[in-house]
Amino acid sequence: MLCRVSSMGLLGLSAYEVVVEVDFSTGLPTFELVGLADTAVKESKERVRTSLKNCGFLFKSGRIIINLAPADIKKVGPFYDLPILLGILIASGQLQADLKDSCFIGELSLGGEVRRLFGVLPMVIHAKEKGFKRIFVPMENLKEASIVKGIDCFGVENVEDIVCFLNGETKRLTKGSFDESVFENEKFNVDFSEVKGQCMAKRALEIAAAGGHNLLLIGPPGSGKSMLAKRLPTILPKLDFKEAIEVTNIHSIAGKVTKENPLICVRPFCAPHHSISTAGLSGGGSSVRPGEISMAHNGVLFLDEFPEFKRDVKEILRQPMEDGIITLTRAHLSVSYPCSCLVVAAMNPCPCGYFGHPTRSCSCSETKVLKYLSKVSGPILDRLDIHVDVEPVEFSSLSENIEEEPSSVIRARVIKARDIQKKRYEGLSFSCNAKLESKYLRKFCKLSDSAKIMLEEVFVKCCMSARTYDKILKIARTIADLEGSENIKDEHIAEAVQYRTMDRKYWKI
Repeated sequence: MLCRVSSMGLLGLSAYEVVVEVDFSTGLPTFELVGLADTAVKESKERVRTSLKNCGFLFKSGRIIINLAPADIKKVGPFYDLPILLGILIASGQLQADLKDSCFIGELSLGGEVRRLFGVLPMVIHAKEKGFKRIFVPMENLKEASIVKGIDCFGVENVEDIVCFLNGETKRLTKGSFDESVFENEKFNVDFSEVKGQCMAKRALEIAAAGGHNLLLIGPPGSGKSMLAKRLPTILPKLDFKEAIEVTNIHSIAGKVTKENPLICVRPFCAPHHSISTAGLSGGGSSVRPGEISMAHNGVLFLDEFPEFKRDVKEILRQPMEDGIITLTRAHLSVSYPCSCLVVAAMNPCPCGYFGHPTRSCSCSETKVLKYLSKVSGPILDRLDIHVDVEPVEFSSLSENIEEEPSSVIRARVIKARDIQKKRYEGLSFSCNAKLESKYLRKFCKLSDSAKIMLEEVFVKCCMSARTYDKILKIARTIADLEGSENIKDEHIAEAVQYRTMDRKYWKI
């Protein structure tokens, strides 16, 4: 007897339908699984066989052939244990059920329990798009699956429960429902009101948040670079539901979504160690999982001790920082992940960390300083829009009892500037100044005559590249938006130029 059970597979960020075909016939006993399965899928034969036995079902002797269609796509992961088991039960006559509009995913233990999986959310989204009316997932993934509206999601704890349910017996499965109030719970453990002094650095972070600009913080040890970067998500606009789904999809595939927090409601903040590999940052592995740059999508990627990252790791950021997407190509597949994040890098000005310090002397030679700075290539520096010095905090700033601006106040200004940009770029493929394409610069970055003269003088005197010119214009556009100014004025250009520290330090002015 032939039986077909629908399931789902993962290919990067996308899910696809997998039809589990089970044929049971008389003949010499055999149990074969075909359909380009990886090791985890092939091992499902033993998990299914043992689960059937331990749950009180018969594993009838005969010729069992299981095909996972489509056969030309490699199947990865333990998603197919549950549909294979149900297919064997139906094909062997131990279960009578109509599974036409149902989809099943689940890994089995040897005792018949259904275990938690990664990547459930994109699978449920695709099941809904394919027209399935209900999907059965592990109980621990039920809250995550229930985020998707328009499809009935059922949580399965063990094999006996689902068999009874499909047989129409009294046993009921838990049907999922999404509590939308969870999306409103945005909590931060840090706030900008805790940062004393650092007026210029805080202003730079506000501009970066308002325009979506990448940022480089340069300063001695203990000046507060990491502290400032960790507070950047608190002033970014709140995630909308669509953005939250995008972020949760990526984290679900990476296995980072928890039962308690099925939906990512806060912009992610990823801070990989400088010893990270290229695959760890960009993504990879046998199943081509997302890397840290994709995990930070719609959030912040913080790269502390930036010069200490391996050169190939730093250079891999070039294309993703420009395009907001990273494509990973392997022998058998090509996968693209979104990575539109705000990159914040932090570094010391020299190996000892005290070059240019107002009170402590630097022990590094000029050659050492230049060699250290050269670890960050020119193309990467060009892609970091804002460069700002983070000076040591003075005693008076720490000791004075002055209330600093909280994140909520700064965020209000950022949101106002973002709203101006959304309205300005309505109908275009981008919505913030950092993504403004060069062909639109003349249209959207209108300069006063004096501002144009100032920018020309700086461009000629400082030997700017075309990309640096574009960056200064975009930063000035953001500064003007924060002030509610339609045109870019002299003071906006002057301030924007101040945020190119790594260019200015070695200008011969």
